[in-house]
Amino acid sequence: MTPLRIFISSVQREFAEERAALRDYLRGDPLMWRFFEAFLFEDVPATDRRPDDLYLDDLDGERMTLFIRTARRARQFPLSEATSPADLLAHLHLLKNGRPTNAAVLLFGRSPQRFLLSSEIKCAHFHGTRVAKPIPSYQVCKGTAFELVDQAVDFVLSKINRAIGTRAESVQAPRTYEIPPEVVIEAIVNAVAHRDYTNNGSVQVMLFADRLEVWNPGRLAPPLTLEKLRVAHPSVPGNPLLAECLYLAEYIERMGTGTLDMIRRCVGAGLPEPEFTSDGDFVTTIRRPSPGRHVTGEAEPGEKPHEGWPEPREKPGEKGRGYQAAREKTGEKLLTLISREPEITTATLADRVGITRKGIEWQIRALKRAGRLERVGPDRGGHWRVVQEDNG
Repeated sequence: MTPLRIFISSVQREFAEERAALRDYLRGDPLMWRFFEAFLFEDVPATDRRPDDLYLDDLDGERMTLFIRTARRARQFPLSEATSPADLLAHLHLLKNGRPTNAAVLLFGRSPQRFLLSSEIKCAHFHGTRVAKPIPSYQVCKGTAFELVDQAVDFVLSKINRAIGTRAESVQAPRTYEIPPEVVIEAIVNAVAHRDYTNNGSVQVMLFADRLEVWNPGRLAPPLTLEKLRVAHPSVPGNPLLAECLYLAEYIERMGTGTLDMIRRCVGAGLPEPEFTSDGDFVTTIRRPSPGRHVTGEAEPGEKPHEGWPEPREKPGEKGRGYQAAREKTGEKLLTLISREPEITTATLADRVGITRKGIEWQIRALKRAGRLERVGPDRGGHWRVVQEDNG
């Protein structure tokens, strides 16, 4: 559903604070933002500034360098890290009349939402099966296309159930989510890559007690249909320049296999097949396991195995494919670097691993939640400590 735009205005300056308060309320309320998009006259020069007015200085050179480094490692990208921002954008066809395009803003902008306000992702977690208060958790994700995906995926994975398996096949106790992480990632990446950015609506990620819904403003690109998503089909990206860069950064493939992979993984985890609908917006619905189904697992101290979802079909030691497997490998690399240099900074870690600082921060949060890493002392002057897992 496309939110109704509300222009809040008055002729008296003394109402400026009241107008801003009303705008912030409508934008921040977990229910209101689904139906209304409020803006002020004074917001227009900043939030509606056209990308035609944007220059290379508005893009982040460090993000471009890290992108090249990742693309070279993952996809044999031909350009070197010494390539200038202008040459990189020209190679990726992200310049028009010498100015960065919308896709360039979304991929490498210092503040993409300054130019494309609706590119943010709105995430909400509901206790029940419908939109209703109280809402336990609500988050608006901002940043580049890569950061939007990272934040939204992190939001979902931090809310759904997980089980801790045994260490029979590995020194590390495997963690299994009730919904395969690859399915969550695919649904969110598809929404970012294929949405209609001329639409004023935002991508919405809503987690209910029985399902996960990802709302994508826009329709399927012809000649795709809902039926074709369930059989072998060509890749038809709604935003080909954006999709190409997400491919180079190893967030997606270009074979049209995304929806088929989602179906396969859900069935393999004992879940119903994902549902795809298109009625103004494109919606992906992933069902959560039914209550009463139990998965056994060896819980770590202070953690209990979750009920209500099935044992995974994949072996505990089996590596996943693509993005999630790369993240797990990155986490282990971080632990190795930190164990050698406990006082290492996030900037240095980002440089050595080849991902953004946001990516490093995401990995550190995940490692801390998993009990693998802890901070000793303050942010400045302190150091990291790697927690060795009990092999018993």
